[in-house]
Amino acid sequence: MAKPLKKLVSCVILDLDGTLLNTDGVVSEVLKGFLAKYGKQWDGREAQRIVGKTPLEAAAAVVEEYGLPCGKEEFLAELHPVFYAQLCNIKPLPGASRLLKHLSGHGVPMALASNSPRGSIESKISYHQGWKDYFSAIVGGDEVTAGKPSPEIFLEAAKRLNREPSSCLVIEDSMPGVTAGKAAGMEVVAVPSVPKQAHLYTSADEVINSLLDLQPEKWGLPPFQDWIEGTLPTEPWYISGPVIKGFGRGSKVLGIPTANLSPKGHSSLLSEHPSGVYFGWAGLSTRGVYKMVMSIGWNPYFNNAEKTIEPWLLHEFTEDFYGEELRLVIVGYLRPEVNFPSLESLIAKIHEDKRIAERALDLPLYSKHKDDPYLSTIQYEHKGHQPLFLDWMLKRL
Repeated sequence: MAKPLKKLVSCVILDLDGTLLNTDGVVSEVLKGFLAKYGKQWDGREAQRIVGKTPLEAAAAVVEEYGLPCGKEEFLAELHPVFYAQLCNIKPLPGASRLLKHLSGHGVPMALASNSPRGSIESKISYHQGWKDYFSAIVGGDEVTAGKPSPEIFLEAAKRLNREPSSCLVIEDSMPGVTAGKAAGMEVVAVPSVPKQAHLYTSADEVINSLLDLQPEKWGLPPFQDWIEGTLPTEPWYISGPVIKGFGRGSKVLGIPTANLSPKGHSSLLSEHPSGVYFGWAGLSTRGVYKMVMSIGWNPYFNNAEKTIEPWLLHEFTEDFYGEELRLVIVGYLRPEVNFPSLESLIAKIHEDKRIAERALDLPLYSKHKDDPYLSTIQYEHKGHQPLFLDWMLKRL
C-alpha cells in the first residue's frame, strides 16, 4: 500500500551543520583543546544548547556554562582560526550526498539556509565536490537581521528560489531551525542531531532518524530508486575490536547471541553513523568470515545510557569467543532503530532483519565484500590491543 502524501512541495531548503555536515564532531574536538587551556573538560553537555544557534549565541552559552575568563567575542576570535583549519575534515552525514544528488538529478530546486556566516557556509561546502552547484540559493546568518528561530532566513531563501513559502520543504536538525521553518509557513522534516531528543520535536511535520530514512515521495518529490530487496547499499565502512561481554540480555532475554564491541575508541565512528540496523560481513581471526546484522544505537526498548555496537553473527557457534578480535565490514543499511510495544515484537523484528540481511548478502553487490582483505589479512599489534592497519592498507592502495 502506498503511503499517503503529506503535502505537495516544489523545493527543498536545507540547514547545513548537523543536517548535511557532521560539524559537531569537529566542533567537539576544537572545544576540547580550547577548554583544556582553562583546566576545563568538554563533555558535550552543552551540545543541546548550542545546536542551531548563531556562532555568537553558541559562544555565549559555552562561556557561561564553563565560567570562562573571557567574553564571547574573545572566545570566537580565538576559536575561529583553529576551527577553520579543520574545515577540510568535516564529513558529510550519511545520506547527505545521496539526497543532494538525487534532488538535483530530478531538477528539484534547493537552497541552503544556515545561521553560520555566508563565507563560512561556502568554505565548508567547497570541500565537497559538486555541492555548490546543487544549490540555487545560499543564505547565511549574516545576511538577515535575525537568525533562527526567526523565520527570516527561510523566507529569504524562498524569495531567492522564487517560491511561495507554503511550497517549501525544510530539512533541519535543531529546534531553533524547526521553529523557524514552521514560523515561515513551511513544511518541516526534523533530523535531530542531539541523541535521544526526538520526542521534543513535536512541532515538526515529520521526525526521522537520519537522511537515510527520508522518503521524498511523501512530499510529492521523486522517490529514491536505490533500495534493493529491503536494503540500502552504502559505501563500506570498517570497525574492529575484541569481543566483550554485553548487557547479558542477548542470549538470555532475546535468544540472540550478539558479539558486542566496546564503544571506547570508536567515538568518531559512532558520531559519523546514525543509530540503526546495518548488515555486512564479520571476520573472526581464528574462525572465518560470517554474515552479520548489527544494531548501533541506544536500543530504545532497553534505553541504553550509551550508544552501543551489537553485531549478531549469523552462524551457530558451539562456544563463546570473548576476547577474540572481530572485524566488521558494513555494506548496507536496513532501518532506523525504533521502540517496540513488547519484547515479542522486538524479537520478531530482529529475526526479520536477519532474514532480509541473509538473503541480501547472497547478492553479488554484497557478497563480493566477503573477500575484503580487511576481514582476513589485518595483523594485530597486541601492545594495548591496538590494530595495526599497515598490511591491510598496503593491499588496498
